[in-house]
Amino acid sequence: QVQLIESGGGSVQAGGSLRLSCAASERAFRTFRMGWFRQAPGKEREFVAHIWSSGITLYADSVKDRFTISRDNAENTVYLQMNSLKPEDTAVYYCAADTSPGGGYEYWGQGTQVTVSS
Repeated sequence: QVQLIESGGGSVQAGGSLRLSCAASERAFRTFRMGWFRQAPGKEREFVAHIWSSGITLYADSVKDRFTISRDNAENTVYLQMNSLKPEDTAVYYCAADTSPGGGYEYWGQGTQVTVSS
């Protein structure tokens, strides 16, 4: 069982920045694909970004060039640096772990709220 604890959410004005963190309980973290997703009120959960154990990343078009996903394997932590935030980025953000890379995300965090005001 992998536990994921997100932190770093909050409220910010448009154009501001936030950094989300997600700490994993499992030392095998370095082998996991880690992802960030978000869900806005009344909308389905959507993909934001992921990072493979190799460091290769992928971003949704809506956040490309504004968000950066990174990982610190020594700290079992994945980060999401969010810059130039927009009101449409308002959502609950979730991190997720894919422990059999490519097999799907089996573990999810509890979510952290990000609110961007105009």
